[in-house]
Amino acid sequence: MSQKILVVDDDTTIGSALETFLRESGYEPLCVQSAAEGLRLLYAEHPSLVLLDIVMPVMDGWEMAQRIRELSDVPLIIISARDTEDDKLRGFKLGADDYLTKPFSLAELGARIEAVLARAAKAQHHRERRKFTFEDLVVDLDKHRVMRGEQIIDLTPTEFRLLQCLIERAGDAISEAELHEHVWSNKHSLQAGYVRRYVWFLRQKLERDPAHPELIHTVRKFGYRFGLD
Repeated sequence: MSQKILVVDDDTTIGSALETFLRESGYEPLCVQSAAEGLRLLYAEHPSLVLLDIVMPVMDGWEMAQRIRELSDVPLIIISARDTEDDKLRGFKLGADDYLTKPFSLAELGARIEAVLARAAKAQHHRERRKFTFEDLVVDLDKHRVMRGEQIIDLTPTEFRLLQCLIERAGDAISEAELHEHVWSNKHSLQAGYVRRYVWFLRQKLERDPAHPELIHTVRKFGYRFGLD
């Protein structure tokens, strides 16, 4: 399926040229002449990227960029005849991923689009990698949130650090010494009971039956392993 690119520019000549170029490049262009219409399509169509002009009547590109960033992290490239350093800095401060000054070549625009989309895809992949699901248990490392179904499970910062260490190496056996170093660093001397105590805390909160754990497994005389068998 083609990626949708929203073009917001009140210059119909430029809009028509961009629509043709984007379609020939394999994208699905959505071209409008006002910020208000652009915002409506943004919410309705969920484009992969927005190309936004600055100088437009009623609502200009600065205001639209601000509104976009209030609700979305969609990749945004500003295309404008305004070429001062202050304009470019303002665009980036408002959350633009790139700023292209008119006039520009379509080849350059195509390269900029590809680069921004590639960065966005990489960032999305990274976010997805840091969200883990084990049956109905969901652990979001970026948001520091653990949920079972619709219920939030409250963990202390130390409990969360220990869980993160286990999850990031799910399936691997991790020694008590390594867990201690990762979670507590040099704040406490290594005590065999210290890691075990916090593993016990985690099991009470995460396991359906803490006496018979299904997630945090003991590796005898070594440490622990996280994961469903």
